[in-house]
Amino acid sequence: MLLALTAIVTVTPFAAMVLVAFAPPSGRTFPDAFVPSNVTWENFQNVLSGSDIGRWTLNSLVYSLTSVVLILLFASMAGYAFAKKRFPGREMMFWAFLATLMVPFQATLIPTYILVSKLGWVDGYWGLVVPTLANSQAVFLMRQFIAQLPDELFEAAEMDGASEWRIYTTIVLPLVRPALATLGVFVFLWHWNDFLWPLVVGQSGEMQTLTVGLATLQAENVPINQIMAGATITVLPSLLVFGLLQRYLTDSIATTGIKG
Repeated sequence: MLLALTAIVTVTPFAAMVLVAFAPPSGRTFPDAFVPSNVTWENFQNVLSGSDIGRWTLNSLVYSLTSVVLILLFASMAGYAFAKKRFPGREMMFWAFLATLMVPFQATLIPTYILVSKLGWVDGYWGLVVPTLANSQAVFLMRQFIAQLPDELFEAAEMDGASEWRIYTTIVLPLVRPALATLGVFVFLWHWNDFLWPLVVGQSGEMQTLTVGLATLQAENVPINQIMAGATITVLPSLLVFGLLQRYLTDSIATTGIKG
């Protein structure tokens, strides 16, 4: 009963958004949107033709997908090193890196922007993507998952003369695929819904992401129906990613805690 109530509360804003998006341009808004009315695609047509939403979508996809690929690569490499390799200062380095989780992003926003500005990356994809790649939470998750893998696998590979790159590509990556899928979903959602950093770096209209672009529509007094139509379009890639990787999410949860 409690779970059903929680689900209803969670789904209600999403349902209201979709219903308002399909309502006539001068039609119903929340809470009247829950009353059946004429369904129209006009709001979607207006927001697609009256804004640069295609460019915003491209920017969001580049920002999200590039970050997912690079963060998964770097986090899995770092997680493997912290979990299975022995080198001086490993624990101190790991906990120092993990301590950055306690530093809010707002505290590093200005220094990061100054650094990006000095490099000439403002209002470009480099400035949008690169500062987000050192993800300590992703490294921590990968390290904890890789630490559960049997040491015998790596010892046998080393005895057979396998290089570190071959061990990483043929043993680590296949075994941590569920964790990579889970982390990939989280990273994609973090970047797809990110607002503050794209707002600071993307200073021109051509570099705005969907979240920033929708905020500018609201500032221009665009009808709420069109804003909800744009928000509905924004949600679709997240649902698609979750649907495609749902099986791996289930596998990750099912295999958590299995060791040896």
